[in-house]
Amino acid sequence: MTARAGMRVGLALLQLVAVSVGVFVLTTFLPGDTAEVVLGPLATPEQIEMLRGQLGLDRPVWAQFADWVGGLVHGDLGRSIATGRPVVDDIGSRLGLTVVLALLAVVVLVPLVVVLGLYGGRHPGSPADRLITAATTVAHAVPDFALGLLLVALFALQLGWLPATAAGSVGLSGLTAPMLVLPVAILVSNQLGRLARQVRIGVVEADAAEHVAHLRRLGLAERTVLLRHVLPAGVVPSLQQFARTVDGLLGGVLVVEALFALPGLGSGFVAAVQTRDLPVVQAYALLFAATTVVVNLVADLASARLVPQAVRL
Repeated sequence: MTARAGMRVGLALLQLVAVSVGVFVLTTFLPGDTAEVVLGPLATPEQIEMLRGQLGLDRPVWAQFADWVGGLVHGDLGRSIATGRPVVDDIGSRLGLTVVLALLAVVVLVPLVVVLGLYGGRHPGSPADRLITAATTVAHAVPDFALGLLLVALFALQLGWLPATAAGSVGLSGLTAPMLVLPVAILVSNQLGRLARQVRIGVVEADAAEHVAHLRRLGLAERTVLLRHVLPAGVVPSLQQFARTVDGLLGGVLVVEALFALPGLGSGFVAAVQTRDLPVVQAYALLFAATTVVVNLVADLASARLVPQAVRL
């Protein structure tokens, strides 16, 4: 287990190195010119060339990359071309909202997935199981923007229970709990059906395994069989999908942020791409890629830990 974990961590570090190179190269060759975007269509060629020199965009790509890597080593992600602010400050002002939104979605999602998946796996084909499957399938099939509009029309406009958007709030400190209810509900409904079905399938297979039947023949308490052997094995197949879910949440869900005017990481990344603010684009892309590597590493290690526990007699 220790050797596997060390190998997996080493591979993750290599992935991060490869990602940093890929992020810089791909963002450097984005179409368009940053200086032209910043100065606007009325800028003269002389003004554009002057700004390119000030920003260091006229230097060789390898020299720009060396400066960027040097900054990364010292925790310096550069400054935004559009605002002049440190990129770290721009990300930091949006990160808190995205993390809170993701954590709330996970806190609601995990218990629902476990309960629905375990119940469906223990009672496959029952009326309740069919109802749960149908409801979660419909929720997953409805596009985020359509579900969001329906929820806003019902709970904000018709009933007046919740605010329609978070417009006017400044960062995380300006948000209130009611502003997050509908965004979290949409994030949960989008992933609930897929994860619950995977847990259900895993529970059905684990419950029919020979070692589980043997444990029951030995007289082990049913609660212990379910919680220590069936459920861990049933959860393992869904861990990678859950990792992708967390990755997507931390990367910012663009539709939800746009619909509810939430100033999170996703909307910040889109704004940086639109203005071709390269230092900001590179920082966001690196952050999202590193998040993907880390959450998949955690999922792999958790899978390796749960599988032996699930089959231990």
